[in-house]
Amino acid sequence: MPAANAMPNKIDTVGVISKPGSDLAVGVVPEVVAWLEGRGIQVRLDPESAEYAKRPGVPRESVAEGTQLVIVLGGDGTLLSAARAVGGRDIPLFAVNLGNLGFLTAIKVDEIYPQLERVLRGDYQTGRRRMLHSELWRGGQCIGTYEALNDMTLAKSEIARMIDFRVDVDDHQMCVYKADGLVIATPTGSTAYSLSAGGPVVFPTVAALCITPICPHSLTQRPVIVPDEAIIKTSVLGASHTYLTADGQVGQLLEAGDQVICRRSEKTVGLIHQPDQKFFDVLREKLKWGGR
Repeated sequence: MPAANAMPNKIDTVGVISKPGSDLAVGVVPEVVAWLEGRGIQVRLDPESAEYAKRPGVPRESVAEGTQLVIVLGGDGTLLSAARAVGGRDIPLFAVNLGNLGFLTAIKVDEIYPQLERVLRGDYQTGRRRMLHSELWRGGQCIGTYEALNDMTLAKSEIARMIDFRVDVDDHQMCVYKADGLVIATPTGSTAYSLSAGGPVVFPTVAALCITPICPHSLTQRPVIVPDEAIIKTSVLGASHTYLTADGQVGQLLEAGDQVICRRSEKTVGLIHQPDQKFFDVLREKLKWGGR
């Protein structure tokens, strides 16, 4: 559910994270920085924002340090990267859509300054989004951990080769798949890759995870929704040509016998949204469901 303003009354430092290679950001970023500094607010810029603003920046993972707000200028991909960098901190994200679809970056460019004025006054709401944690186990050892806001995906890394893997939920066998891949999605990620693979739309506040096979060999293998306290273990069977990715952005090539364990993360992300913005309004607009 939306949360009331949890930030201090005074915002004195704001982080800015931007989409790389964006023609629109070339003009927007310097204007946003000047607008903030004109109100006595310090800014911390990631490398992309720093390039646009022609000034020093800091690594993206350090942008949120000492800030009370992080502005994300880009598309949903930029927001996913920002969420992994900021996740777990009680610092909300003000996401502006410089991309195409923008399920999560719902604030439009021409709304930036009126909406920022509201935030600086403390007149805003945040929606808390739970992240997904995964561990990669090989030979009885954990060799990697990942956090994702949308999903963890196992997908083939070679042309025209299906993947064989087994899925267990809470140590009980659920299914053995032969498919192009598998998406384990949060409610936030249910409108992303999982939806494209035939998965359901899950309301953001539902405590659940969605297991969606990608083009399964058996047409009876359908998406499954499990409680978000469930532990989902995926085991790679046979020769490996499989890649694990978090939010489609970071990951690792898997080997035969690897296990990927997914569970609800302890980290959440707070997304600032407009007071009159509702989830189904976004669906109608972005998915062209019709109606007013």
